[in-house]
Amino acid sequence: MAEPAALLVMGVSGSGKSTVGALLASELGWKFYDADDYHPEENRIKMGKGIPLNDQDRIPWLCNLHEILLRDVASGQHVVLACSALKKVYRDILIQGKDGALVKHDEPGKEGKLAEVKLFVVHLSGSFEVISERLFERKGHFMPPELLQSQFDTLEPPSAPEKFIQISVDKTLSEIIAIIVKALK
Repeated sequence: MAEPAALLVMGVSGSGKSTVGALLASELGWKFYDADDYHPEENRIKMGKGIPLNDQDRIPWLCNLHEILLRDVASGQHVVLACSALKKVYRDILIQGKDGALVKHDEPGKEGKLAEVKLFVVHLSGSFEVISERLFERKGHFMPPELLQSQFDTLEPPSAPEKFIQISVDKTLSEIIAIIVKALK
């Protein structure tokens, strides 16, 4: 497989996205972004009150993340993004923006092409019980464990033609990293 410009570590809250993403970026020498750091304050407040986000809450946030990925990839930077990206449409926004923005050309008559990010998806999957237990042990995060069921209800696991691998959260951190690194070769 040709090395992707960006790697998405996705899954429900508590699946280990941030931990895996940061460690993987360090291992690969890539830049790391945690999508949680880019939620607007309104989203954090809503989740903190136990109210699940809807598409209207998520789409501007995802568009912002797409712009960040596009900027870094265009400058030659490889990126790891930890982001729930629960629905296929959310992953599509990360790849091509909300409306499939075109690359602008200075030359008249030159057709623009879609400004897409080549994204490889790592889906960290696990049972509700295992991930719920992890969430109840986690301290200081704005996402309350009570919202986990809504995330499982929203989840659309990646499928063809998406480029992805699915890895069980039951594996050790070092096993997960090794599987991802091997998949990238």
